Amino acid sequence: MRLSIVLPAKNEAAGLARTLPGLRQRYPEAEIIVVDDGSTDETAQVAAEQGVRVLSSPYSMGNGAAIKRGARAAGGDILVFMDADGQHDPSNIQSLLDKLAEGYDMVVGARDGSGQANFHRGFANALYNRLASWMTGHKVADLTSGFRAVRAEKFREFLHLLPNGFSYPTTSTMAFFRSAYPVAYVPIPVAKRVGNGSHIRLLRDGLRFLLIIFKIATLYSPLKLFVPVSAGFFVTGLSYYGWTFVTMGRFTNMSTLLFSAAVIVFLIGLVSEQITSLTYTKAGQDSMAPVARE
Repeated sequence: MRLSIVLPAKNEAAGLARTLPGLRQRYPEAEIIVVDDGSTDETAQVAAEQGVRVLSSPYSMGNGAAIKRGARAAGGDILVFMDADGQHDPSNIQSLLDKLAEGYDMVVGARDGSGQANFHRGFANALYNRLASWMTGHKVADLTSGFRAVRAEKFREFLHLLPNGFSYPTTSTMAFFRSAYPVAYVPIPVAKRVGNGSHIRLLRDGLRFLLIIFKIATLYSPLKLFVPVSAGFFVTGLSYYGWTFVTMGRFTNMSTLLFSAAVIVFLIGLVSEQITSLTYTKAGQDSMAPVARE
């Protein structure tokens, strides 16, 4: 099977200078693609000097957009995605490929606590992992790791779902679980990144991280999120009604509001569940279409 290695890069000239020589040495037959996401440094030049394929964007579109562009252009049956900042060691790719050969459709390199950028990122990622594990019923060791190997035809089924921003690992992982494509995790060490600090900022991206939590739920099974919230409103309304009936002997507007909220939230969850099912059904049908035409 042909291998394609995709590295999204934005101002990562220093990281690429360290990563690409090792990649070329270990995988001389592999297709290596650097997607230059509107860099203002020598990212494209460094990649070209290493003899790899370079896809350049005229302006920054986001990490997810770079991943989608690289996945569309890649010709390999197996796609490996890794960061261009020097954190991921090319020697660990073989571990992912070996696990993939056991019958998995996606294998993710899972970082330990020392591989997190800082305490806040580590705490947020731990929260995501627990939530995703509860939603899927499988242990999710690292939901946001960008180091992963996937089967190309399976990954391309979900390109339309991937955001242009930085949460593509979350979306792709949950999409694979939702479609019953087996996912595995392999522990990997992570080096300190080369060059500038992480592009993610706590204050700027705090709201985005919160939205990721909701995206995890809505991508996999919306009812698992909406039903508990609906039940919370209903129980609160029932308790409040019991208290007002005992103390005032009447049914208040607040109880009505809480009961109405419970019904509305449940119905929203029900509609979201149907939309999610249709989305993944369409993805599966689109992936089968080329085979049917042949």
